Parts: sequence; C-alpha cells; structure tokens
Amino acid sequence: MKQSKAANLILFGFLIVSLVCPGRAAVVDTLQIPSQAMGSSPKAVIILPDAYRENDEAFPVLYLLHGWSGAYDNWPRKMDLKPLADRYGFMIVCPDGGYAGWYLDSPLDSGSQYDSYIASEVPEYIDEHYRSIPEMRGRFLCGLSMGGHGAVSLLAKHPDRFAAAGSMSGVMQLTDSSKRFGIVQLIGKPGFRAQRWRDYSCLNLVEKLVDNDKGLIIDCGVDDFTIAGNRAMHRKLLLLGIDHDYYERPGRHSWAYWTNALVYHLQYFASYFASHADTPS
Repeated sequence: MKQSKAANLILFGFLIVSLVCPGRAAVVDTLQIPSQAMGSSPKAVIILPDAYRENDEAFPVLYLLHGWSGAYDNWPRKMDLKPLADRYGFMIVCPDGGYAGWYLDSPLDSGSQYDSYIASEVPEYIDEHYRSIPEMRGRFLCGLSMGGHGAVSLLAKHPDRFAAAGSMSGVMQLTDSSKRFGIVQLIGKPGFRAQRWRDYSCLNLVEKLVDNDKGLIIDCGVDDFTIAGNRAMHRKLLLLGIDHDYYERPGRHSWAYWTNALVYHLQYFASYFASHADTPS
C-alpha cells in the first residue's frame, strides 16, 4: 500500500508540474485571421515551438496548406505537428484555403481570393501578433495536392514574400483537373479561358523563378495520379535551370504519404533557412 501511494503521489506531482509549467511543450492555438479581400474571417491553427516561450528571438514560419475539400484543421487532425515545430524551431501556421479555393484570386468569385489572403493577409496578421521573422527569408510554404499547387504558385508569384516552397503530390497543371475539383467555378471554362488556365498553372508560373535563388522541393508517390504532372514539372525545372530537390517514393495520394513526407520538407526548409541566414530581404 505504501508503495502504491508513493507511486500515485509521484504521478500526481508529475501531472501538476505538467499543468503549471506548460512552457515545456509546443503550443497549439486556433484563431481567426480576418480577410479584407474576402470579407470573412477564416480560421487557422498555429503551432508555436517550445523555444518560443523560452527566449525573445523571432522564428521562421511554415505556412502549411491543405488540399482540395479540406480545411485549416486537416493537418493537425492527421498528425501531431508539435514535435516537428520543436525539433526544427519553426512556427507552423495552417490557414484555410477554402473547400476548392486553389490558392488563387478568382476573377469570378469575390469570396474566393486565397492568393491575397495567404500571400499577404495571413503573414501580415502573424507578423503583427506573433514573434515571427517579418521578412521573406523567414517565410516558407508547403502543401499537399491543391496545396502543393498553391505553395509553388504563391512562391512564383510572390518571390519577395517567401523564401522557399514544398509540394507533396501537387497538381502541377490545372488543366489536368479541368473537369472537376471546382476550378471552372473560379476561372471559367478552359475552352473559353485557355490563357487564364495557363496563367494560373504553377507549371507555367515557375518560369518566374529563373535566377531568383528560391528553395523548392517537390515530392510525389509513384502510384499517385499526379505523378505525370510532377515529372513534367521536374523536367521543366531542369530545362529552366532552376535549382530544386525532386523525389519519387513508393506511395499514393494519401495521408500516409503526406505525413511521412512533411518531415523531409521541414528538414529541407531548416537547412535552407540556416544557409540563407544572412540573405537580405
């Protein structure tokens, strides 16, 4: 009985310490980030690394994008992001990109302006309310599927705001998904708006990254339905002479693949950030 009581007291003491000393673990919060462009206030999840509360330094931020039919809480529901934030010293922000927002500013739907939201309004809010690095060198993008397209296209369109991007199973050319996934409602039918479809596709937008010294990592499973588009992107980047990391591994269009891939992307971003610490913004 005495040993049992002692063990219980130790356990109780451990729980009390854990409750009153929360600074020993990453912090996860849900917040609303208002959008003037869309006239709404989508939700987001933010993960602050343990070190955030231990010192006064500013931290780099990874903006982690969800896929089609997803939402801001997809990533934190599918995996524990806290250990990654602690290990690599990154703040992780999971914003909402809309059910089928495609991270672009729709000329047809004023309520779907996710380029302006993710590239400008979300980083501005984070920089104002958190101790983030308020410069290009401290901002990174990563996403899956629709979010992979979004990460690459936002980097290409806003190289002054982001340092690097990562795509997992990304849709590299919008015409590959022209008959589904809500793109027609955003930019019109491809037969009538062919140039618009080309202009919005990251396979064409990457031409803006020539001589821009940006970090880029592209990752896709060999059994993924987006593999052909990812291989086409790899070939184009080689043709343009744009430095990038490209990986094909066993896997499908699935969360099992993406949660595994995110670790490699964060390793890449941490290495890129360290090697560009003195880069002017």
